[in-house]
Amino acid sequence: MLEQWLDRFAAFMWGPPLVALLVGGGLFFLIFSRALPYRHFGHALGILSGRYDDSRDPGTLSHFQALSTALSGTLGLGNIAGVAVAITMGGPGAIFWMWLTAVVGVATKFYTASLAIMYRGRDSRGDLQGGPMYVIREGLGRRWWPLAAFFAVAGLFGTLPVFQVNQLVQMLRDSVAYPLGWATPDQHLHFDLVAGVAVAALVLAVILGNVQRVGQVTARLVPAMVAFYLVMTAGVLVQYAAEVPAALTLIVTDAFTGQAAAGGAVGTVIMMGIRRGAFSNEAGIGTESMAHGAARTREPVREGLVAMMGPVIDTLIVCTCTALAILVTGAWHAHGDLDGVSLTAQAFATAYPSIGQWLLTVMVICLSLSTVMTFWYYGSKCLGFLIGAERQHWYIWLYTLLIVLGSVVSLRAIIGFLDGMYAAMAIPTMVSALLLAPKVNRATRRYFAQRIATAQRS
Repeated sequence: MLEQWLDRFAAFMWGPPLVALLVGGGLFFLIFSRALPYRHFGHALGILSGRYDDSRDPGTLSHFQALSTALSGTLGLGNIAGVAVAITMGGPGAIFWMWLTAVVGVATKFYTASLAIMYRGRDSRGDLQGGPMYVIREGLGRRWWPLAAFFAVAGLFGTLPVFQVNQLVQMLRDSVAYPLGWATPDQHLHFDLVAGVAVAALVLAVILGNVQRVGQVTARLVPAMVAFYLVMTAGVLVQYAAEVPAALTLIVTDAFTGQAAAGGAVGTVIMMGIRRGAFSNEAGIGTESMAHGAARTREPVREGLVAMMGPVIDTLIVCTCTALAILVTGAWHAHGDLDGVSLTAQAFATAYPSIGQWLLTVMVICLSLSTVMTFWYYGSKCLGFLIGAERQHWYIWLYTLLIVLGSVVSLRAIIGFLDGMYAAMAIPTMVSALLLAPKVNRATRRYFAQRIATAQRS
């Protein structure tokens, strides 16, 4: 009954109005900016290189660390397990709609991250903070505080680590515990609890160092994760190169027919693709703005340019690789009883019979742990906004407990709950970004005019 209620809750939240707000809002940003962010990826790479970093600027993270921290929240199990869920529940065509969220998400992230710097605010301890709740309070005024509080409450629940921990434990159970005889399918609860406690202890040791330590860990871990995973999937696609064109064709055609979706409905394909795309790249959701809001810079546009690279890396590259691996190996047909990370693991086991599952286990450990570390930062900032920054450390202990809880709850219940919370976070994030978009455009024109003037003088 709980799973059914949460399914209905997620379906209600992800109705046509929210899809129009997220996708339609992204299209508005694309047109309103005259596609300007899309024309400056080269400059964004220059910012990431550290060329424009200044230690005297306000903030706690470098541009590279801010992007790495944000990506550690998006480059997680959404790219491995989330893609598998999208194919299982929405068919291959759901991937097409994930692509669409990423394309418009580039413009959305540019605006939301720019605003996260433009309207940073002071918490109750006087520290500079970023994120949609501060954007709303500082940019729209105190009378909009209820909308800011609404985001903070939704963020407290939406950034719970239960999905990542659940899928990590499932992967460890399937690839380690069962083969080694540590657990059986009928008696796995003890192993799940032990694994959950171990993960909680490891994460606690890192997050007690606060955001600087998280930024240091993710800055090293995320690039290595992306490279390692792309090498793994490249090996799969080389082996099954002849199947790649057919898989891409299937993704596009099924996006408009829904033949492979549950119930054969195109609406199911679209909704599942957009939901999983939002879970994957978080464009318009607002959580990543809290990481970008901690960037060390005085130029909002610079962090917006850095942030817009997230959907490209996360969804257009990494998620596509996962989807193709599942489709070209035939795992989605041959193992229809599997879901989540287990389906992706089966695809890699098909391509690499002896080591595929072990390689993916290493990747899942890295991805899930980095995401869990980052989500703690998001949740604590939401709590600090609501009850005071001097009390936000309480969230650490609640978060640690929820890591253990996430190891034993059902995947279906988790997906329904988190999807609903992501939808709730999107409402204040997108409303505030749409209302403040003209401010970003003015800052963008000023920024690039200064760059042109500087180039001419030199």
